[in-house]
Amino acid sequence: MITNTNKQTVASHTHVSTVHEIKLKEKIGYGFGDFASQLLFCTVTTFLTFYYTDTIGIAAGVVGTLMLVARVLDAFVDIGVGVLIDKTKSRHGKARPWLIWMAVPFSISGVILFTVPTTSAVITLIYVYVTYLLMNFIYSAINVPYGVINSLITQDAYQRSVLNIFRMVLANVGALLVTFFTLPLVSAFGDGKKGWIITISIYGILGMILFFVTFASTKERVKPSVVKKDVPLKRGLKALFRNKYWALMVVFAIAFFANNALGSGINVYYAQYILNDKNLVGMLGMATLLPQLIGFCVLAFVIKHIGKRNSALVGSVIMIVGSLIIAIQPHNLVIVMIGLIIKALGTAAIMGTVFAMLADTVEYGEWRSGVRTEGLVYSAGSFGTKAGSGLGIALVGWGLAIGGYVGGQTTVSALAHFSIQFMFIYLPVVFCVIQIAILLFYKLDQQYTDIVNELQSVRDLNR
Repeated sequence: MITNTNKQTVASHTHVSTVHEIKLKEKIGYGFGDFASQLLFCTVTTFLTFYYTDTIGIAAGVVGTLMLVARVLDAFVDIGVGVLIDKTKSRHGKARPWLIWMAVPFSISGVILFTVPTTSAVITLIYVYVTYLLMNFIYSAINVPYGVINSLITQDAYQRSVLNIFRMVLANVGALLVTFFTLPLVSAFGDGKKGWIITISIYGILGMILFFVTFASTKERVKPSVVKKDVPLKRGLKALFRNKYWALMVVFAIAFFANNALGSGINVYYAQYILNDKNLVGMLGMATLLPQLIGFCVLAFVIKHIGKRNSALVGSVIMIVGSLIIAIQPHNLVIVMIGLIIKALGTAAIMGTVFAMLADTVEYGEWRSGVRTEGLVYSAGSFGTKAGSGLGIALVGWGLAIGGYVGGQTTVSALAHFSIQFMFIYLPVVFCVIQIAILLFYKLDQQYTDIVNELQSVRDLNR
């Protein structure tokens, strides 16, 4: 691809692209960015629906609709951020400066999200919509460039996978801390809105500091092979939609992150109404997240031998097995924990590969069209992530509404009980089947090395 002339010239070259070894400090520093993200994102996906329904008193169905509407609108913001990243030029690079610019707004957005005023239902709903939209927009402005940094640190597929594993390990550490400590912290700070505001303020300040660490410890190295000037939006979008593997990864991200958010959002309801103890949400979160850290330890070895796509396929199958184990005795805490641990191992295989696969589509797109647009690729990928998460959280709200759930009750109806159980056990299986179907069409792993070598040869010729 690229151009016929370049391909003829490249054909006479045998080239192995230069690999820059990424130091441990940079890997950890990069990973801290997703630790920071999870301090807000995991709090929102795990507890915001519960906070709105049981502390603020908003109807579950209304919350579900809010979550989805906000994420759809956020799609346009993601694309805009992607365009701005591709046009950004500074001594710090094109993506890294955004971490500095948006770290403080990121911290503030989480606090105002939970600072819901005590007023009329209409004013409350307007406030909730505005602050949730604002939080999503700010999150886009820091998370899209954070994702782009992976494709700019290195062009080596394996090192990108390792970077992604570090990212996911630290993301899980952040999510684990949020899941395990949030409710105890809220209680320690006085429960109610006051407890939530103080807790999210602590998370926001820590997240801001960690984004500064990520900025300071990473470096952008990858340069375009052919097109070096600013790419017009129309041309960039045209190139993007010619990138079939990017399209597959966006749809896959929607399915997987909907599945993931569904599991996170329904945990607190499952703990309270199926296992009869709200405080078990910490244990459920630990069973969901801690085994992923173990999975990440062996994932680099697995990827090296079977590839990223096949690792994600195996992970999806393992997730199905875990859900079916829970179905054996859904009220038995031991069985539920075993099932969640198995699901977590499968989730690790996908978490550790999805963003690396998305990064690889940048090279495929450049090879296919001659245009390199990391910002657009990641903005659309971020949309898939957030649209999926929004869909997952929306399904929690809608499922509760269908079941007739009313927040603040000590018991729920049989229909609400069934709805919670269905969303916890069986709906994730449906999403896993969709994940498998999508991955069967993804075959970039076999082509990637040749594509990178060809791009490197063109880059050498253009120097």
